[in-house]
Amino acid sequence: MNDDTLLTIGALARRTGLTVKTIRFYSDTGIVPSTDRSPAGYRLYDIGALARLDLVRTLRELGLDLAAIRQVMAREVTVAQLAAAHADALEVQIRTLRLRRAVLRAVAKRGSTTEETTLMHRLAKLSDEQRRRLIADFIDDTFGGVDANPEFVELLRSAMPELPDDPEPEQVEAWVELAELVQDPDFRAAVRRMARHQADDRAQGDTTGLHHELTQQVCDTVGRAAEAGIAPDSATAVPIVDELAARYARAFGRADDAALRDWMLDRVEAGADPRAERYWRLLAVVNGWPVQPSMAPVFAWFVAALRAVTRR
Repeated sequence: MNDDTLLTIGALARRTGLTVKTIRFYSDTGIVPSTDRSPAGYRLYDIGALARLDLVRTLRELGLDLAAIRQVMAREVTVAQLAAAHADALEVQIRTLRLRRAVLRAVAKRGSTTEETTLMHRLAKLSDEQRRRLIADFIDDTFGGVDANPEFVELLRSAMPELPDDPEPEQVEAWVELAELVQDPDFRAAVRRMARHQADDRAQGDTTGLHHELTQQVCDTVGRAAEAGIAPDSATAVPIVDELAARYARAFGRADDAALRDWMLDRVEAGADPRAERYWRLLAVVNGWPVQPSMAPVFAWFVAALRAVTRR
C-alpha cells in the first residue's frame, strides 16, 4: 500500500477528534491496530481506521467495555448481538437505580434512622421471587396443617406483592411495612387463631368458612348504628347486639345464650384485628390496587358492644 493513502496517528487524531494517546491505546490493545509503519517507525492507518475509531467511540459512549468492543472489532460477535446483551444488562441496572431512588425518597420523607434505612434497602432490593417466598412462608406458617377455608387460602396465595420496576416511595414504604408485618410472631399467632376459627366452621358444616351473608348483615347493621351515633356501651346498643346474636345462633346452630356472646366476642376480636386489614391495605398500595374503605370502625364498634353486653 502506498504511504500516500495512509494516515499518521496525528492526522487520524485531527480527523476523529480523539487524542493521539487514546488512538495509541486502542492500537496497542488491538482494537484498532495500525495498518503499517513508516520507514521511521511511526504508525500508519488506512482510511478504514476512521470508521473503526468512530464505531469504538460510539460503543464506548453507550457504556460498553473494551473487552466487548474488542470482540466486535475482531468480528467474534456482531454489533446487534452486543447491543442486545448490553441493553438487557442496562435494564437490570436501570431497575436497580429506580429502586434505589424510591428508597432514598422514602428515607427522606420518613426521616428514617440508620437502622431503618438499612432495613428498608435490604427488603426493597429483594427479587420478585424472594418477595413472593416471604409471603408464601407466612401463609404456610399460619394456615399450614389447619383445615381452613381453601378459597380464602387460595386468595392469599394469589395476591402476592408485585413491586413495580419504578416504584413510588409510598410503595416501597408499604412493602417494607408488609414484610415486617408478616414476620411479626404476634401477628402470625393472631392469623393462626383466625385460621382455626375457619376450621371450626368447616367442622360444623360450613363449607365456605366465611359466612359471607352473616358478615354482610353485621356490617350493615353495625354500620347504621355507628352512623346514627349509638354508643356501643349504651342501652340502645343492647337490642342491636341481641339481633345479631340471634343471627349468629341461627347461622351456627347454637343456642342464643351467654356462652354464645362469649364465643362471638372471641371470633369477632380475632377477625377484627386491625393488622389483618392493614395487611390487605399495604398489599393494595404495593400493587397499585384501589384501597377499599376501612371496616375497622364497624368491627371496633361490634367488639365494644359485645364486651359491654358480656359485662352486664
